[in-house]
Amino acid sequence: MDATALDNLREALRGPLVTPQDAEYDEARSIYNAMIDRRPAAIARCTGTADVRTAIAFARQTGVELAVRGGGHSGPGLCLVDGGLTLDLSPMRWVRVDPLNRTAQVGGGSVLGDLDHETHSFGLAVPAGIMSTTGVGGLTLGGGHGHLTRKYGLTIDSLVAADVVLADGSVVTTTEKEHPDLLWALRGGGGNFGVVTSFTFRLHPVHTVGVAATVWPVEQTQEVLRWYREFLPSAPEDLTGFFAVMAVPPAPPFPEPLHGRKVCAVIWCYTGDLEGGRLDDVLSVVNDPAPPAFHFATPMPYPMLQTMFDDLIPKGLQWYWRGDFFDEITDEAAAVHERFGRGLPTGLSTMHLYPVDGAVHDVAPGETAWAYRDATWSGVIAGIDPDPANAGLIRQWCVDYWSALHPHSMGGAYVNFLGESGDADSVRATYRDNYARLAAVKHAYDPDNFFHANQNIPPAA
Repeated sequence: MDATALDNLREALRGPLVTPQDAEYDEARSIYNAMIDRRPAAIARCTGTADVRTAIAFARQTGVELAVRGGGHSGPGLCLVDGGLTLDLSPMRWVRVDPLNRTAQVGGGSVLGDLDHETHSFGLAVPAGIMSTTGVGGLTLGGGHGHLTRKYGLTIDSLVAADVVLADGSVVTTTEKEHPDLLWALRGGGGNFGVVTSFTFRLHPVHTVGVAATVWPVEQTQEVLRWYREFLPSAPEDLTGFFAVMAVPPAPPFPEPLHGRKVCAVIWCYTGDLEGGRLDDVLSVVNDPAPPAFHFATPMPYPMLQTMFDDLIPKGLQWYWRGDFFDEITDEAAAVHERFGRGLPTGLSTMHLYPVDGAVHDVAPGETAWAYRDATWSGVIAGIDPDPANAGLIRQWCVDYWSALHPHSMGGAYVNFLGESGDADSVRATYRDNYARLAAVKHAYDPDNFFHANQNIPPAA
């Protein structure tokens, strides 16, 4: 980039502009996935809407590629472009809760831990994710699912408004009444339509939840899955549990003899009545498929549940992931899960099946951009390891696992789980019949495809 232009941009911003000459550059360009090593020419750390508009104007005037960073959890690193400008929203971390109306307005750079901390004070929450370090923006724009999804729906089902800076620098507030097509598209359409500087969510009553972890030997994966696929969809919506193949972490509450053992597991969350040992009664069914190797259950404040995996998989690991939606778990798919569970390449590599039924099914496929309202599970396969030397190993395991499982899927994936596989056909498959409308909204709000460093939806002709 031209040095004079960069100096002018630096003077125009309230937040800092970080370039390769600055000592903090490597930290500023680092994201959650350490497998991504890209070098933007500059990183504009925006403190507010004015900085966002300034950065967009600079990118348009100079023709430099622009990427937008919220929490930095993008698996394929879509928040960084080599030689481009990263518009970094991370300084915009704030949450304002309105307990009377049960809403929260959230800054575009906030992470789930910020949101959970503020809403928990009032006994309220948003259904969003399973890690406190995940960015609110990226998760929401992709759709968002987590521990509360069966009870309260997707994150986008609680999204009631958003402030958006468009490609031409104008600012709009989108609601059901103002720019409703844009709000429809933001509910699952990714970062294709503008920079969201704040989100407004409807809140739900959540405070202390029942949390449990049940593990069985990996050799019993097929048996457990045959039980799980029948039990969970018929269970009350207060109960959810995501299924995993994994290695037991070397940490409490797991006993030392189990540390490192390959297992299949269900991580449970219960939002119902916890009085009188109710959690134990609800989870007495875990003995039905086979006696578990370990079972642990306890009441827990909801934000504590959201932080359970933060230390296990912190920023700076090598990641490679792929996903798919499933409306059933076939016997053949169960066999695939067991085979690749037995072959976990590293101690952190895993596969999760997140339930997306219950309240999710109360919304029609065309009411939001999220098209898979008929799915029962959103699956992700993640190869994870701290050692860059194992990057090829975890990637190959993930690709082979996905290739064996994909024929048993619904054909598309949650957009935030596409990884580098997000080619044009994969993105179309993600949105099914909603794709044409998304392309039309893209044409209306970003006709030049200025925002294209994402799982891209080109504007309709």
